[in-house]
Amino acid sequence: MDTYNYDESMGSGFLAGIGIGGTLIGLAAAVLAIAGLWKMFEKAGKPGWAAIIPVYNFIIMLEIVGKPLWWIIGILIPCVNFVVIIWVTNLLIKSFGKDVIYTVLALIFPYIIYPMIGFGSDRYLGPTAAEAQGGDSFNQFKNYKNPFDNNDKPQDPPKNDDRPQDPTV
Repeated sequence: MDTYNYDESMGSGFLAGIGIGGTLIGLAAAVLAIAGLWKMFEKAGKPGWAAIIPVYNFIIMLEIVGKPLWWIIGILIPCVNFVVIIWVTNLLIKSFGKDVIYTVLALIFPYIIYPMIGFGSDRYLGPTAAEAQGGDSFNQFKNYKNPFDNNDKPQDPPKNDDRPQDPTV
């Protein structure tokens, strides 16, 4: 006859409690991120309810940042989708006047940064994409100066012909 092991049932209950607690914390974080994104969309003049529809919210983000609609293909391609999501998040955060550090924080803690921007005093400044402002993405590199090219200081020491020459050499 098998005996009932009381220790195993206690461990199972404990793990179930951790699972339920983690699920509730995850749901609360998702609700905070969606609420913040909802308010950010409203500040940008877009419908806030679009934040709860998975692919449509990315289309709205593309409109807010000024990128063309065909960029939606980027989130459908594996590995490329990470780059596209980071890039669009960066442009979204910059559209509200925030710096790159907020992009990094928004990628790690969207449940903090999105409500902070959405419910805070930040205003929508307009699309940050260069294409939406009448330029292209590479205008910033046209007048790029290489920091290693310092024309003020010559690389080779100057030859001084005013020195007396040693005739014996």
